Amino acid sequence: MDLKLNDRVELKKPHPCGGKVWTVGRVGMDIKLRCETCGHELMLPRSKAEKAIKKILDGEGRA
Repeated sequence: MDLKLNDRVELKKPHPCGGKVWTVGRVGMDIKLRCETCGHELMLPRSKAEKAIKKILDGEGRA
């Protein structure tokens, strides 16, 4: 999966606050995600993050 900084992604399961849309804050071996609804941040290993992402919505380098 080709993730870039500031991409907006939709996860398969909603966050407890009800938000499903997250912003990518760091890309590498770990992926940092920030919930757009409540602002909660978390770091996941790349393998776990790629399984949790349903689709990439948009980002700076995308049309």
